[in-house]
Amino acid sequence: MTGEPALLLIDLQCAIDDPRWAEAGPRNNPDAEKHVAELLAHWRARHWPVIHVRHYSTEADSAYRPGQPGHAFRPEAQPLAHETIVPKHVNSAFVGTGIEGALRRAGITQLVVAGVITNNSVEATVRNAGNLGFDTVLAEDACFTFAMRDRSGRVWSAEDVHAMSLANLSGEYCRVMRTADIVATTQINA
Repeated sequence: MTGEPALLLIDLQCAIDDPRWAEAGPRNNPDAEKHVAELLAHWRARHWPVIHVRHYSTEADSAYRPGQPGHAFRPEAQPLAHETIVPKHVNSAFVGTGIEGALRRAGITQLVVAGVITNNSVEATVRNAGNLGFDTVLAEDACFTFAMRDRSGRVWSAEDVHAMSLANLSGEYCRVMRTADIVATTQINA
């Protein structure tokens, strides 16, 4: 990686702890938040751009709806006063937010993405970023998802759902890397 990549954190809000997410089974990657904190510390030490994408659900029963406890940022992903917060209302951070224009005006061409849910908002955002020409890296161990039931009733483990999402994205839309490798690769820019 060259230049100053922006760290794009997707929907790291307390709503992800709502038990409804785990109805089909538990989440994967229990250390994801630890890796998010590592990425944040690395970016902040270098004074690189950090963007917190915050979901503002319009659904009445959503834990992500403003005014609900779940709308708050998770403790390990609390924005600092100077960091950008981008509100979104759909799964992709690039739809209806103006984030693309802001990144281009700032001269940012590289993104490192982490957050939740791998196969939903993370995947949608990474697909859009790749399609828009951003050099995008997905931190595979700094995001997670939940088990899912498919249309036939089969339950797919969170590990399987996560792995398939990474496979869908890798190559065409982004590079998939582990946090330690991202940090090691970006050390040279310090």
